Amino acid sequence: MNKKLGKMVITALIALIPLLAVSGVLLAYSDVGMAKDIGIQEPALYPVDYSVVPQAVIDKAAVIAANYADNGEEKVQSFADELIASYIEAQNNDVIIIFNSGGLGWNLTEKTPGWASILKGIQSELQEMGYKSQVLNYRRTGSGVKAVVGEIIEAARLYPKKLDDLVWRIEFLTETLPDLKIIVTGESTGTVITDKVMERLKENPQVYSIQTGMPFWHKSSTLERTLLINNNGICVDTFSYGDIPTMLWITVKGWFGFDIPDENPGNILSWLRAPGHHYTWEYPNVYNSVIEFLKNNF
Repeated sequence: MNKKLGKMVITALIALIPLLAVSGVLLAYSDVGMAKDIGIQEPALYPVDYSVVPQAVIDKAAVIAANYADNGEEKVQSFADELIASYIEAQNNDVIIIFNSGGLGWNLTEKTPGWASILKGIQSELQEMGYKSQVLNYRRTGSGVKAVVGEIIEAARLYPKKLDDLVWRIEFLTETLPDLKIIVTGESTGTVITDKVMERLKENPQVYSIQTGMPFWHKSSTLERTLLINNNGICVDTFSYGDIPTMLWITVKGWFGFDIPDENPGNILSWLRAPGHHYTWEYPNVYNSVIEFLKNNF
Protein backbone atom coordinates (compact mmCIF):
# COMPACT_ATOMS: atom_id res chain seq x y z
CA MET A 1 0.00 0.00 0.00
CA ASN A 2 2.85 2.44 0.90
CA LYS A 3 4.58 1.75 -2.39
CA LYS A 4 1.39 2.40 -4.31
CA LEU A 5 0.75 5.61 -2.37
CA GLY A 6 4.30 6.79 -2.98
CA LYS A 7 3.94 6.23 -6.70
CA MET A 8 0.71 8.24 -6.74
CA VAL A 9 2.32 11.13 -4.87
CA ILE A 10 5.34 11.25 -7.18
CA THR A 11 3.15 11.08 -10.26
CA ALA A 12 1.01 13.93 -8.95
CA LEU A 13 4.06 16.09 -8.23
CA ILE A 14 5.43 15.57 -11.73
CA ALA A 15 2.04 16.30 -13.24
CA LEU A 16 1.88 19.58 -11.33
CA ILE A 17 4.97 20.96 -13.08
CA PRO A 18 3.43 21.46 -16.53
CA LEU A 19 0.09 22.43 -15.00
CA LEU A 20 1.68 25.20 -12.97
CA ALA A 21 3.63 26.34 -16.00
CA VAL A 22 0.47 26.47 -18.06
CA SER A 23 -1.56 28.31 -15.42
CA GLY A 24 1.22 30.85 -14.96
CA VAL A 25 1.38 31.86 -18.60
CA LEU A 26 -2.19 31.56 -19.85
CA LEU A 27 -2.87 35.25 -19.26
CA ALA A 28 0.42 36.34 -20.78
CA TYR A 29 0.03 34.28 -23.96
CA SER A 30 -3.52 34.13 -25.23
CA ASP A 31 -2.49 33.09 -28.75
CA VAL A 32 -2.40 29.39 -27.97
CA GLY A 33 -0.21 27.22 -30.11
CA MET A 34 2.30 29.40 -31.94
CA ALA A 35 1.11 27.31 -34.87
CA LYS A 36 2.04 29.90 -37.48
CA ASP A 37 5.75 29.48 -36.68
CA ILE A 38 5.89 25.76 -37.34
CA GLY A 39 5.77 23.37 -40.26
CA ILE A 40 7.79 21.07 -42.46
CA GLN A 41 11.45 21.77 -41.72
CA GLU A 42 13.29 18.83 -43.27
CA PRO A 43 14.29 18.46 -46.00
CA ALA A 44 14.44 22.09 -47.12
CA LEU A 45 11.55 22.53 -49.58
CA TYR A 46 12.47 25.93 -50.96
CA PRO A 47 12.60 27.65 -53.43
CA VAL A 48 9.16 26.79 -54.81
CA ASP A 49 8.68 26.43 -58.57
CA TYR A 50 5.00 27.15 -59.17
CA SER A 51 5.41 26.55 -62.91
CA VAL A 52 5.45 22.76 -62.44
CA VAL A 53 2.22 22.70 -60.41
CA PRO A 54 -1.32 22.53 -61.88
CA GLN A 55 -3.32 25.73 -61.39
CA ALA A 56 -6.06 23.85 -59.54
CA VAL A 57 -3.52 22.74 -56.93
CA ILE A 58 -2.16 26.28 -56.58
CA ASP A 59 -5.69 27.61 -56.09
CA LYS A 60 -6.45 25.00 -53.44
CA ALA A 61 -3.26 25.84 -51.53
CA ALA A 62 -4.16 29.54 -51.67
CA VAL A 63 -7.62 28.91 -50.20
CA ILE A 64 -6.27 26.76 -47.35
CA ALA A 65 -3.55 29.32 -46.56
CA ALA A 66 -6.03 32.21 -46.59
CA ASN A 67 -8.29 30.37 -44.14
CA TYR A 68 -5.40 29.36 -41.90
CA ALA A 69 -2.82 32.16 -41.80
CA ASP A 70 -5.02 35.05 -40.73
CA ASN A 71 -2.44 37.56 -39.58
CA GLY A 72 -0.93 39.06 -42.69
CA GLU A 73 -0.20 38.56 -46.37
CA GLU A 74 3.32 37.32 -45.69
CA LYS A 75 2.06 34.49 -43.46
CA VAL A 76 -0.56 33.50 -46.01
CA GLN A 77 2.00 33.32 -48.80
CA SER A 78 4.49 31.43 -46.63
CA PHE A 79 1.94 28.76 -45.76
CA ALA A 80 0.82 28.45 -49.40
CA ASP A 81 4.47 28.05 -50.41
CA GLU A 82 4.93 25.24 -47.88
CA LEU A 83 1.85 23.43 -49.18
CA ILE A 84 3.01 23.71 -52.80
CA ALA A 85 6.54 22.66 -51.86
CA SER A 86 5.22 19.56 -50.11
CA TYR A 87 3.10 18.77 -53.18
CA ILE A 88 6.14 19.01 -55.45
CA GLU A 89 8.07 16.69 -53.13
CA ALA A 90 5.20 14.22 -52.84
CA GLN A 91 4.17 14.02 -56.50
CA ASN A 92 7.35 12.12 -57.34
CA ASN A 93 6.84 9.59 -54.53
CA ASP A 94 4.39 6.84 -53.69
CA VAL A 95 4.63 7.29 -49.92
CA ILE A 96 5.32 10.32 -47.75
CA ILE A 97 6.48 9.62 -44.19
CA ILE A 98 5.85 12.48 -41.77
CA PHE A 99 7.91 12.37 -38.58
CA ASN A 100 6.85 13.93 -35.24
CA SER A 101 9.69 14.05 -32.73
CA GLY A 102 9.39 13.64 -28.98
CA GLY A 103 10.29 16.16 -26.32
CA LEU A 104 9.15 19.66 -27.19
CA GLY A 105 8.80 18.78 -30.85
CA TRP A 106 11.58 20.79 -32.44
CA ASN A 107 14.12 18.05 -33.16
CA LEU A 108 14.98 17.07 -36.72
CA THR A 109 15.50 13.41 -37.52
CA GLU A 110 19.27 13.77 -37.30
CA LYS A 111 18.83 14.60 -33.61
CA THR A 112 16.86 11.41 -32.98
CA PRO A 113 19.24 8.63 -34.08
CA GLY A 114 17.01 5.78 -32.91
CA TRP A 115 14.10 6.94 -35.01
CA ALA A 116 16.37 7.98 -37.86
CA SER A 117 17.29 4.29 -38.16
CA ILE A 118 13.59 3.31 -38.04
CA LEU A 119 12.75 5.75 -40.81
CA LYS A 120 15.54 4.32 -42.96
CA GLY A 121 14.24 0.84 -42.21
CA ILE A 122 10.72 1.81 -43.24
CA GLN A 123 11.99 3.31 -46.48
CA SER A 124 14.09 0.24 -47.20
CA GLU A 125 11.13 -2.10 -46.71
CA LEU A 126 8.90 0.09 -48.86
CA GLN A 127 11.52 0.10 -51.60
CA GLU A 128 11.57 -3.70 -51.59
CA MET A 129 7.80 -3.59 -52.05
CA GLY A 130 8.18 -1.31 -55.05
CA TYR A 131 7.33 2.00 -53.37
CA LYS A 132 9.34 5.20 -53.65
CA SER A 133 9.20 7.22 -50.42
CA GLN A 134 10.36 10.46 -48.82
CA VAL A 135 10.59 11.54 -45.17
CA LEU A 136 9.33 14.98 -44.14
CA ASN A 137 9.96 16.28 -40.63
CA TYR A 138 7.03 18.05 -38.97
CA ARG A 139 8.52 20.53 -36.51
CA ARG A 140 5.68 21.51 -34.20
CA THR A 141 7.64 23.96 -32.02
CA GLY A 142 9.67 26.99 -33.04
CA SER A 143 12.63 28.46 -31.19
CA GLY A 144 12.48 30.74 -28.17
CA VAL A 145 10.71 30.89 -24.83
CA LYS A 146 7.38 31.95 -26.33
CA ALA A 147 7.35 28.89 -28.60
CA VAL A 148 8.11 26.59 -25.67
CA VAL A 149 5.27 28.15 -23.68
CA GLY A 150 3.00 27.63 -26.67
CA GLU A 151 3.97 23.96 -26.88
CA ILE A 152 3.23 23.43 -23.18
CA ILE A 153 -0.19 25.01 -23.56
CA GLU A 154 -0.94 23.10 -26.77
CA ALA A 155 0.13 19.78 -25.25
CA ALA A 156 -2.03 20.37 -22.19
CA ARG A 157 -5.02 20.97 -24.49
CA LEU A 158 -4.17 18.05 -26.84
CA TYR A 159 -2.95 20.28 -29.68
CA PRO A 160 -6.09 22.11 -30.87
CA LYS A 161 -4.19 24.46 -33.24
CA LYS A 162 -1.15 22.42 -34.17
CA LEU A 163 -3.36 19.44 -34.87
CA ASP A 164 -5.36 21.55 -37.32
CA ASP A 165 -2.12 22.66 -38.98
CA LEU A 166 -0.87 19.12 -39.54
CA VAL A 167 -4.26 17.76 -40.61
CA TRP A 168 -4.66 20.54 -43.21
CA ARG A 169 -1.26 19.68 -44.67
CA ILE A 170 -2.09 15.99 -44.89
CA GLU A 171 -5.55 16.54 -46.34
CA PHE A 172 -4.10 18.88 -48.95
CA LEU A 173 -1.70 16.16 -50.12
CA THR A 174 -4.23 13.33 -50.13
CA GLU A 175 -6.84 15.41 -51.96
CA THR A 176 -4.45 16.65 -54.64
CA LEU A 177 -2.62 13.32 -54.97
CA PRO A 178 -5.30 10.59 -54.61
CA ASP A 179 -2.81 7.75 -55.19
CA LEU A 180 -0.42 8.96 -52.49
CA LYS A 181 -0.09 7.11 -49.18
CA ILE A 182 1.02 8.91 -46.04
CA ILE A 183 2.53 7.35 -42.91
CA VAL A 184 2.36 9.71 -39.93
CA THR A 185 5.03 8.63 -37.45
CA GLY A 186 5.76 9.77 -33.92
CA GLU A 187 7.95 9.04 -30.94
CA SER A 188 7.27 9.65 -27.24
CA THR A 189 5.31 12.90 -26.77
CA GLY A 190 5.11 13.15 -30.57
CA THR A 191 2.75 10.18 -30.51
CA VAL A 192 0.04 12.29 -28.90
CA ILE A 193 -0.42 14.61 -31.88
CA THR A 194 0.11 11.64 -34.22
CA ASP A 195 -2.67 9.71 -32.49
CA LYS A 196 -4.99 12.73 -32.64
CA VAL A 197 -4.24 13.07 -36.38
CA MET A 198 -5.31 9.47 -36.94
CA GLU A 199 -8.46 10.05 -34.93
CA ARG A 200 -9.33 13.02 -37.14
CA LEU A 201 -8.46 11.20 -40.37
CA LYS A 202 -9.93 7.81 -39.52
CA GLU A 203 -12.10 7.93 -42.65
CA ASN A 204 -9.13 8.68 -44.92
CA PRO A 205 -7.78 5.33 -46.26
CA GLN A 206 -4.63 7.00 -47.60
CA VAL A 207 -3.26 7.74 -44.10
CA TYR A 208 -1.43 5.29 -41.80
CA SER A 209 0.55 5.66 -38.58
CA ILE A 210 3.54 4.12 -36.79
CA GLN A 211 4.22 5.21 -33.20
CA THR A 212 6.61 4.26 -30.40
CA GLY A 213 6.72 4.99 -26.67
CA MET A 214 3.39 6.74 -26.06
CA PRO A 215 3.35 8.69 -22.75
CA PHE A 216 1.55 6.90 -19.92
CA TRP A 217 -1.01 9.70 -19.48
CA HIS A 218 -2.34 9.42 -23.04
CA LYS A 219 -4.58 6.57 -24.12
CA SER A 220 -4.36 5.53 -27.76
CA SER A 221 -7.42 5.67 -29.97
CA THR A 222 -6.41 2.15 -31.16
CA LEU A 223 -7.69 2.85 -34.64
CA GLU A 224 -7.15 0.79 -37.75
CA ARG A 225 -4.10 1.50 -39.91
CA THR A 226 -2.06 2.28 -36.79
CA LEU A 227 0.92 0.49 -35.25
CA LEU A 228 1.75 1.43 -31.66
CA ILE A 229 4.86 -0.07 -30.05
CA ASN A 230 5.24 0.51 -26.30
CA ASN A 231 7.81 -2.19 -25.70
CA ASN A 232 11.12 -2.33 -27.55
CA GLY A 233 11.55 -6.02 -26.77
CA ILE A 234 14.59 -5.40 -24.59
CA CYS A 235 12.87 -4.14 -21.45
CA VAL A 236 9.62 -2.53 -20.35
CA ASP A 237 9.30 1.13 -21.35
CA THR A 238 9.17 2.85 -17.95
CA PHE A 239 7.78 6.06 -19.46
CA SER A 240 4.97 4.42 -21.41
CA TYR A 241 3.95 2.28 -18.45
CA GLY A 242 4.23 5.09 -15.90
CA ASP A 243 6.98 3.59 -13.74
CA ILE A 244 7.83 6.98 -12.25
CA PRO A 245 9.71 5.73 -9.15
CA THR A 246 12.18 3.78 -11.31
CA MET A 247 12.70 6.76 -13.61
CA LEU A 248 13.41 9.11 -10.70
CA TRP A 249 15.66 6.63 -8.90
CA ILE A 250 17.78 5.95 -11.97
CA THR A 251 17.99 9.68 -12.73
CA VAL A 252 19.11 10.62 -9.20
CA LYS A 253 21.72 7.84 -9.19
CA GLY A 254 23.09 9.25 -12.43
CA TRP A 255 23.28 12.76 -10.95
CA PHE A 256 25.45 11.48 -8.11
CA GLY A 257 27.73 9.61 -10.48
CA PHE A 258 26.76 6.07 -9.57
CA ASP A 259 27.74 3.67 -12.31
CA ILE A 260 24.76 1.87 -13.85
CA PRO A 261 26.37 -0.62 -16.26
CA ASP A 262 23.23 -2.68 -16.82
CA GLU A 263 20.85 0.24 -17.36
CA ASN A 264 18.78 0.07 -20.50
CA PRO A 265 18.90 3.27 -22.60
CA GLY A 266 16.11 5.82 -22.68
CA ASN A 267 15.44 9.35 -21.46
CA ILE A 268 12.90 12.17 -21.45
CA LEU A 269 13.90 15.72 -22.45
CA SER A 270 17.56 14.58 -22.39
CA TRP A 271 17.83 14.71 -18.59
CA LEU A 272 15.20 12.42 -17.05
CA ARG A 273 16.24 8.83 -17.49
CA ALA A 274 13.57 6.37 -18.59
CA PRO A 275 14.93 2.84 -19.10
CA GLY A 276 13.27 1.11 -22.05
CA HIS A 277 12.12 4.37 -23.62
CA HIS A 278 14.44 3.88 -26.57
CA TYR A 279 13.51 2.51 -29.98
CA THR A 280 15.77 1.67 -32.87
CA TRP A 281 15.69 -0.50 -35.99
CA GLU A 282 18.33 -2.71 -34.37
CA TYR A 283 15.79 -4.14 -31.92
CA PRO A 284 14.05 -7.24 -33.35
CA ASN A 285 10.69 -6.39 -31.75
CA VAL A 286 10.77 -3.01 -33.47
CA TYR A 287 11.71 -4.04 -37.00
CA ASN A 288 9.59 -7.21 -36.93
CA SER A 289 6.52 -5.24 -35.85
CA VAL A 290 7.09 -2.54 -38.48
CA ILE A 291 7.74 -5.02 -41.29
CA GLU A 292 4.59 -6.98 -40.43
CA PHE A 293 2.56 -3.77 -40.37
CA LEU A 294 3.88 -2.64 -43.74
CA LYS A 295 3.24 -6.03 -45.34
CA ASN A 296 -0.32 -6.11 -44.00
CA ASN A 297 -1.14 -2.61 -45.22
CA PHE A 298 0.97 -2.08 -48.32
